[in-house]
Amino acid sequence: MKPEITFEDFLKVDIRIGTIIEVNDFPKARKPAYQLTVDFGDLGIKKSSAQITDLYSKEELLHKQVSAIVNFAPRQIANFMSEILVIGVYNTDGNVVLLQASKNIKNGEQVS
Repeated sequence: MKPEITFEDFLKVDIRIGTIIEVNDFPKARKPAYQLTVDFGDLGIKKSSAQITDLYSKEELLHKQVSAIVNFAPRQIANFMSEILVIGVYNTDGNVVLLQASKNIKNGEQVS
């Protein structure tokens, strides 16, 4: 278990819903990954590297809504700048399962 945080700490995390509008292979990543382009509505278009190749094809990801942390500092991964962290959970096989809303949500809406 991770250290306890305050409610104020939690409020600093900005989780939003966005739609994947582009998916590309990322051959320079150390572990198999995709380069995702995600539309967050009024927040704009953001990019992310995501190690989700085991359970998701590029075609399956295109137009899928995802949850992502949008207020992390950008992080360089190989030759790619990742601006957001797409949220998922490791299953028992060690593969990432994406967390997503059960119904369509307007891009950019905040998770609370």
